[in-house]
Amino acid sequence: MGTAAAQNVFGVSAHFRGNSRNFTSKVDFSSVNFPCNWEFSRMTLFPSSASTSTSKSFGGRICCLPDAGDCFSDKIPTPILDTIENPMHLKNLSPKELKQLANDIRSELSYTMSKTQKPYKASLSVVELTVAIHHVFHAPVDKILWDVGEQTYAHKILTGRRSLMHTLRQTNGLSGYTSRSESEFDPFGAAHGCNSISAGLGMAVARDIKGKRDRVVAVISNETTMAGQLYEAMNNAGYLDSNMVVILNDSRHSLHPKLEEASTTPINALSSNLSKLQSSKFFRKLREVAKGFTKRIGKGMHEWAAKVDEYARGMVGPPGSTLFEELGLYYIGPVDGHNIEDLVCVLHEVASLDSMGPVLVHVITKVDQEVEDASHSDMPDEHQEGLCNSDSLPCNTRPQTYSDCFVDALIMEAKKDKDIVTVHAGMGMEPSLQLYQEKFPDRFFNVGMAEQHAVTFSAGLSCGGLKPFCIIPSALLQRAYDQVIHDVDCQKIPVRFVITSAGLVGSDGPAHCGAFDITFMSCLPNMIVMAPSDEVELVHMVATAALVNDRPVCLRYPRGAIVKMNNLLCNGVPLEVTVLCFLCLYHVFVML
Repeated sequence: MGTAAAQNVFGVSAHFRGNSRNFTSKVDFSSVNFPCNWEFSRMTLFPSSASTSTSKSFGGRICCLPDAGDCFSDKIPTPILDTIENPMHLKNLSPKELKQLANDIRSELSYTMSKTQKPYKASLSVVELTVAIHHVFHAPVDKILWDVGEQTYAHKILTGRRSLMHTLRQTNGLSGYTSRSESEFDPFGAAHGCNSISAGLGMAVARDIKGKRDRVVAVISNETTMAGQLYEAMNNAGYLDSNMVVILNDSRHSLHPKLEEASTTPINALSSNLSKLQSSKFFRKLREVAKGFTKRIGKGMHEWAAKVDEYARGMVGPPGSTLFEELGLYYIGPVDGHNIEDLVCVLHEVASLDSMGPVLVHVITKVDQEVEDASHSDMPDEHQEGLCNSDSLPCNTRPQTYSDCFVDALIMEAKKDKDIVTVHAGMGMEPSLQLYQEKFPDRFFNVGMAEQHAVTFSAGLSCGGLKPFCIIPSALLQRAYDQVIHDVDCQKIPVRFVITSAGLVGSDGPAHCGAFDITFMSCLPNMIVMAPSDEVELVHMVATAALVNDRPVCLRYPRGAIVKMNNLLCNGVPLEVTVLCFLCLYHVFVML
């Protein structure tokens, strides 16, 4: 469908319509029983309701695709992983066996995900961390929450969903994120990121009110640290002082234009020993005794001692570590995220905290961490090819998409108008946008998962005389709707919103379905809403948006391939936008 609409103070309407396309598919599934002798709680995959009740019995029904064995006929052996049916089986493993288990999981993920062509590198970086968490804590009684869905694949494998990993992001298959309706080991849904601390804090407070003793663990990443909700939750956690563990998976700053020049946190024997000391019971008790002693002496002495403690810990800790202390979280780290022994040691100490309040464990990981065992790394060439192409396919080997067409059109407009700048918000960045970033590095701003900031930042750029194109996926724009209304539309500031992944998004699931943007953008009094029916209209709408200087504009396009009509991209021709107010339409209807 292709539509365009414009509004004024009274209302709006003006439409372009194109063709609609329907895609249907039918997949047959068979069911198998999943045996398990663990009588700790009940886990249900794909239940009829979203109930999260627990019982002494275990029951589950797993739906598998037919001929699944063909997919794994040449799979690399995973002897330790084959003995794991649920997290309870990790409890008695030795550090050497835990390390081998991590290698088995990494091999399993690399093989399975390369076959399905799904992104998985984020999960590879947290394999050892996931193993250590499930070795120390007792899920599902202990609540383990994740901010980023793509980091949960190892978690899914260890919680009884290994046989279904090849169905990830498929119809009736596993969700790409944690899902409460999928498993009791997923206490909260992870989809948009930055929500785990807020949800975990709510669970921790509810636990305290009800007098329970379960632990709450929230795993965040350096990508989600761009979002303001994360710091709001940390600040509130420090104020409420409820016991919970926040684990920061730091795989380097994802927004730095040149990662090789980005600052890194060193991991060495000194930092490892300091992390163990910070988390030890002796150090914590000594610190609590010192606090109590200085409080008895007087408020001034207590504040002075707190400052000394903060400065001392800041000197031995990495840059920025005191920020978490200021927010009220006890900082521990940095810890090598690929050293099983260090992780288990620190997490064991942290799990023993009874009245310590919120704790943040800073874990350093590598996205490109590989399997250490040489026998596992000798994969066939076809598997290695899958690894190279799993996260993003090169532009010359994948179908042309609407995003490619948009970027080409935007580059043409940017060459003609030096005031055009681009602001990108959301998790990750489409490969096509990297082309614009390479051509105009000074006119491209990637703010990460900070959609609210992106909208208001774009408004400021517009007020400064520039022409910002604010690119946000449809499902993530919902987060910034307040800023769209108050900071842009009500002030009639010409920000050009580019809404990507609009409509149904297939394997990304309902959490990222962009079904609401037309409705919530069309109801705004000053917003021009455009939706192309093909790539030609998209080019024309980019040219139209570049010329609108008296009100905000948004254009939305779906994710997926296009049928190119011409090999050469045509120059955009501005469209005529007809503004019709509701008052005029009312008079027409009255006359009829």
